[in-house]
Amino acid sequence: MAPPISIPEYYTNKTIFITGSSGFMGKVLIEKLLRDCPDIKKIYMLMRPKKGHGSKERLDDLLAFRIFDRLKAEHPERFQKLHVIPGDILLENLGITAEDRKVIQDETQIIFHCAACVRFDMFLRDAVKMNTLGTKMVLELTEGVKNLEVFVHVSTSYCRCEMELFEEKLYPSKHRPHHVMQTVDWMDDDLLKHLQPKIIEPQPNTYAYTKSLTEDLVSQYEGKFPIAIARPSIVTAAYKEPLPGWVDNLNGPTGLLVGAGKGVIRTMHCNDSYRADVVPVDIAVNACIVLSYLTGIEQPKELKICNITLSELNPLTWGQALDMGRVHVHEFPFSICLWYPGGSAKSSWIQHQLALFFTHLLPAYFVDLLLFLMGQKTFMIKMQKRINYGLEVLQYYTTKEWYFVNDNFAALKDQISNQDNNVFYTDLRAINWNKYIRNYIRGAREYVVKEDPSTLPQARRLHKQLYYLDKTVQVMLGLLITYIVYYYINMFFSVINA
Repeated sequence: MAPPISIPEYYTNKTIFITGSSGFMGKVLIEKLLRDCPDIKKIYMLMRPKKGHGSKERLDDLLAFRIFDRLKAEHPERFQKLHVIPGDILLENLGITAEDRKVIQDETQIIFHCAACVRFDMFLRDAVKMNTLGTKMVLELTEGVKNLEVFVHVSTSYCRCEMELFEEKLYPSKHRPHHVMQTVDWMDDDLLKHLQPKIIEPQPNTYAYTKSLTEDLVSQYEGKFPIAIARPSIVTAAYKEPLPGWVDNLNGPTGLLVGAGKGVIRTMHCNDSYRADVVPVDIAVNACIVLSYLTGIEQPKELKICNITLSELNPLTWGQALDMGRVHVHEFPFSICLWYPGGSAKSSWIQHQLALFFTHLLPAYFVDLLLFLMGQKTFMIKMQKRINYGLEVLQYYTTKEWYFVNDNFAALKDQISNQDNNVFYTDLRAINWNKYIRNYIRGAREYVVKEDPSTLPQARRLHKQLYYLDKTVQVMLGLLITYIVYYYINMFFSVINA
């Protein structure tokens, strides 16, 4: 049964504090709240100051993103509800002035803690400071909020990668958060670098390790104020809002999509029968809003945990995603490509390594040799090494499969009214994956690579030329290999018959 008031009614006259407001989910969260909860009182956003950029300039930088265009056209006055709090998640007390701290603690009712570093290869000390110590300071700030109704911590469903079955409950971290924060504070870089693999095992990277630590830390505040932990899986381009296919970064699948579409990535270690647990950013944000609404009304003493995951709701495998991507990248090709998009996923590590050598490294050395002979600056080998390192990090997630229990997430739509469901939609079963991936590729081209739709005719001509060039090279290589094999076989029989 739905609560007696709607989501927009609940948010009426509420003041919200958001960390990570300039991040991928943060931008979508702000846009959604302003557009569909029109009577919100204020939104305070923690934003890191930049040299020569005051609060107004930082806000202008944020609002320059295309996702805010609709609001600018329809309700420009709502941007007056946004207020920048200069600060930094890495600084003592978040770098917030005493005056701003008092404002937040006196006025705020809802807090969304979205700030986190999503780099998988971050040095342990930096990851702990950003993800764990930063959260500790946000929690300490939250303790002093006089009229707090809900604290939403955005985590990840991959915070315990060693567990193939992951439920909507708290899993205590391997180490005590406070001990780890103290350890990375006194230990020198060389020793910490040496011990890092041992410290974080069985986690694959410092991101997963510190997110697990952080959940444990958040749980220590259970009972002090209402807490909801939102655990989205792999957050990808928007499904419907604010723009279909909107994405603003090259993280995760987006980087693979762009790299493959430009002909740079031609092989990937991936089990194509495994599920790709992706969640569009607008659905992840809607789930966080609904979760905050329900938690704020219920005021539970215990933690509410929600795995915002695809699981069995509308299964999509990596193979299906790749097949659909191959079709639509021909419809929306990139204007600047290294080669014709091709290649494939390899479930065999040996096959992947062979393909890596022949389609990544060998061409890179050949191109750099030509550049060197022409007196030009070389770059291909360096670029390919960077790409290969990125693939190694990501391929951990494409060669394993997890089952996320997501009953709490699936039930969100049943706990709100039909009207709220239409606006704050969370039903992943409604997604047509073929249409979604088509929009994803178009969105990556337009919003990440910044290629205007008007360049499509030219890009398609280039795409066609690269296709014929690719086929010509394949035929020539085939003929060369055939000639070499024939030559050595002929020589072998000549020796035998001599």
